[in-house]
Amino acid sequence: MRIKNPSSKNMKPIYKIVFIFSVIITIVAIIATFSYGLKLGVDFKGGSVMELDFKGGRPEVEDIQKSLEPLALKELNLSLAGSNGVMIRSSELTEDVHQQLLDKIKLDFPKADLQEMRFDSVGPIIGQELKSKSIIAIIIVLISVIIYIALVFRKLSRTLSPWAMGVSAVAALVHDIFIPVGVFAILGHFYNIEISAVFVAAALTILGYSVSDTVVVFDRVRENIIRGKTKEDFGTTVHHSIMQTLSRSLNSTFTTLLSLIAIYIFGGETVKYFALALIIGVFLGAYSSIFIASPLLVWWTNRKHA
Repeated sequence: MRIKNPSSKNMKPIYKIVFIFSVIITIVAIIATFSYGLKLGVDFKGGSVMELDFKGGRPEVEDIQKSLEPLALKELNLSLAGSNGVMIRSSELTEDVHQQLLDKIKLDFPKADLQEMRFDSVGPIIGQELKSKSIIAIIIVLISVIIYIALVFRKLSRTLSPWAMGVSAVAALVHDIFIPVGVFAILGHFYNIEISAVFVAAALTILGYSVSDTVVVFDRVRENIIRGKTKEDFGTTVHHSIMQTLSRSLNSTFTTLLSLIAIYIFGGETVKYFALALIIGVFLGAYSSIFIASPLLVWWTNRKHA
């Protein structure tokens, strides 16, 4: 079985245009990430975070901050959470200081009906370990994807390079990860949004969703090759495969996005940005399988059969 020697016009111009646009957006996201950096939460840098809810009416953030000044807390940061809540972030708190903080707010704002919704405290050593393990986990996933696709599509080795499929899929995954990271770097710089271990869970979920969508397209390419579609040039075969799987991709992406948007709107402060990361990533997962992985596969195959 042999693929017809492809020409420079074997894929529609829209693929090249969108691919170049995607490369530009990815570069912008990488620049934003290195320029602004990610604003790491207590999960990564260590510290304490408290979520308080004021059933009787939330005091002004400035008043709460003034109330806590006698405690001399380091790295104290307050932000709004929902309609009646406040998030308090600081350096790592002992249990004694934690209780002193709650007692001070209850004493100064007796009518606010304070309720503590959450308290997390992480030491700096644990935070650094978590950060290192998160990076390692993502790298392992990327390498595993290449090996997995190479094994699954190994029977096409005479026609297509399974490693080309793996590398194309990973290029799409890198695109799908760097853009959300860039978005959160911008949000952290301008809106003080921190990322936590939940963001890593979102990133790994995005990787799984994206590679699943890419494998669906590649599997249809394999079926079309086996059915003798190689009489036409390879770019046309890939385009037909994309169109055959497009309805499935759009339907699954749309229904997933509906659920994530509902979580983003109604899920509360603790899962809001987890849902936002997934919204961006799920959309990109479907997008990249069409406009990143597939054109790269065609380009690689063109060079092999040129």
